[in-house]
Amino acid sequence: MNYCYRIYPDANQEQTMLHWLEISRNVYNYGLREIKDWVNSRKCSLDYCSLEREYIVRCDKPFPTYYNQQNALPLAKKEYPLLGEAPSQVLQTTIRRLHDAWNYFQERGFGFPRFKKFGQMKSMLFPQFKTNPITGWQISLPKVGKIPINLHRPIPQGFVVKQARVLRKANRWEVVVTIESDISIPDAQPHGDAIGIDLGLSKFLTTSDKEFIARPRFLVSLYRKLQLLQRNYARTKKGSLNREKARIKVARFHNHIASVSPSETLRERKDWQFKLANHLCSKEGIGMVFVEDLNLKAMSRGMLRKHTLDAAFGQFLNLLEWVAKKHQIYFARVNPDGTSQTCPKCGTHTGKKDLSERIHRCAECGYETDRDHAASEVIRLRGLELSTQGLWGRENAYAVGLPEVGETPSRSEAKPRKRKTRNAQS
Repeated sequence: MNYCYRIYPDANQEQTMLHWLEISRNVYNYGLREIKDWVNSRKCSLDYCSLEREYIVRCDKPFPTYYNQQNALPLAKKEYPLLGEAPSQVLQTTIRRLHDAWNYFQERGFGFPRFKKFGQMKSMLFPQFKTNPITGWQISLPKVGKIPINLHRPIPQGFVVKQARVLRKANRWEVVVTIESDISIPDAQPHGDAIGIDLGLSKFLTTSDKEFIARPRFLVSLYRKLQLLQRNYARTKKGSLNREKARIKVARFHNHIASVSPSETLRERKDWQFKLANHLCSKEGIGMVFVEDLNLKAMSRGMLRKHTLDAAFGQFLNLLEWVAKKHQIYFARVNPDGTSQTCPKCGTHTGKKDLSERIHRCAECGYETDRDHAASEVIRLRGLELSTQGLWGRENAYAVGLPEVGETPSRSEAKPRKRKTRNAQS
């Protein structure tokens, strides 16, 4: 479990951590350079070399793995004493981050890791602590000392701080504390009432119990002010102090739109989505929540990509899943194909609808309702079918009492099976 807090380092502490981020960036780029040289050296032909440039690496040199580069850090510190100014574990976790990106590239087949420019290294990880680093209203970090922290949410009893990630976001410092406990919480099982949720741009979401939530336009409503800030930034001279001040204003405004706001009058995106997720999971009797398994990457590349990214459907679904787990509510994603083309009452395929057609009308059963509401009902039925797969015909507490699911007969009440007897003449 991760808790995020804001910290307030003084000028010396801030300069120290910025210096460490720059050292981590150099280590990251050096390790990536070794990997790229080794890979490019294996691309050359056997009978000729390129006239422009060729990467020559010994054929018996192994691939620079995580352990090889990590073990080379002590020798590198002797050659480059600057590396010794940063904590050794911070540099080790930087190499770990590089190889996580490399392994992710190997799995997907695209997205080769890139070199990081000045200022692009935003965070560093302290993987372990001997004692609890949070004492009162301060957090103690190695080689930095005690830093004031806004402990707006206390660490629960029985939890131990395992690691801390310090990050710089929009010229402000935050720390993400990872806490751990021996308590094991079982996964939520299907129970209680179920709701289906349909997401859209005309309405942010529609539930199967006819609740319509309008979509706040966070970026669009503040786009004019953002344009003015970006225009002021573009008109400043490169490398000047005024340009850096304008850049910080743009970064802070983006962070103001996207993250949680301390003011109740400013309903920023993440704050609003958290409140909406808690509202959906706090309804009386709700035990199951079903949503569509949307292709969010394809949605963000369409004609309405600005509005789709402003709505942040992927972030909301992740928050809803986390809040549902916290409330012990069963959460599942269902197949989104044809949800708006299927009648929830009779299951008839009604055909493709234009986006301007907002009413669902079934020619078979005559059912008429809002288009998004009909889609949410289909999502609910698909989720119920998915959650009860494998439970029918056997004694299971969660298979009994589900909405629209009959009780399974007990073994004692079930009819005995007739044994097939072979024919004596066969």
